[in-house]
Amino acid sequence: MYLQDILVAMTRIAEYLEGYKKLIAKVARVYCSDTEDRKDLIQDIILQLWKSFSKYNEAYSISTWTYRIAINVSISFLRKATTRNSTHRAYQQQNELLQIHDTEIDEKLEQLYHFIDLLRPMDKAIIILYMEGCKNKEISGVMGM
Repeated sequence: MYLQDILVAMTRIAEYLEGYKKLIAKVARVYCSDTEDRKDLIQDIILQLWKSFSKYNEAYSISTWTYRIAINVSISFLRKATTRNSTHRAYQQQNELLQIHDTEIDEKLEQLYHFIDLLRPMDKAIIILYMEGCKNKEISGVMGM
């Protein structure tokens, strides 16, 4: 019976992640412009969601809970990134210049992400939640305000 419970839980988590993968990707895109770092950030977010799944509080909507975890992990990821040495940052800048951007990405969307990238981490979170159509009450719940 124990193995069956684990399989059911894994299936629920997989279905949940499938439903919220776009949300996770959007948050990661806002906080991380480097493609490889973004992949790491997405993995960190998914890992934290996995660890926290059993602690989900039904007082919050699942999207609010997901945003909150994704944003908190992203902010922590940014803090860790700022401690990296200047050589690593220089490598990242060169790498970004050499990357070929996907032709399907709309230029205006790239400009929007550029301007969002200039914001402080908490402001980024508020903007992305607003862009997703979240109500002020939900934004305040996600942000803990």
